[in-house]
Amino acid sequence: MTKSAAKMTTKTKTVPYDVAQQLRSPEEMAAYLDAWLVDAPDDVAGIARALGDIARAKGMSQVAKDAGLSRESLYRALGANGNPSFATVIKVVRALGVKLHAEAA
Repeated sequence: MTKSAAKMTTKTKTVPYDVAQQLRSPEEMAAYLDAWLVDAPDDVAGIARALGDIARAKGMSQVAKDAGLSRESLYRALGANGNPSFATVIKVVRALGVKLHAEAA
């Protein structure tokens, strides 16, 4: 490789992907959660993370306040190792402004 070719090489800079930055509307947030519920209904940790992604997109502090939880406990419940109670899930879902629904399997 010549010196001029070496100077022209640029390094590609990568940044971690954060789905929360892509969730801009309530419809996008609901579709994202629905995709998890439909495509991976047995992945409880994944669904909790999806709720966490949506909460981060809306603003974790506001979601925690609306759900009646501390910000720290919300991060813990919806984090990678979180295991939120069903009561917490319902509080968060309400605070996020999305609805869960059931249909016959």
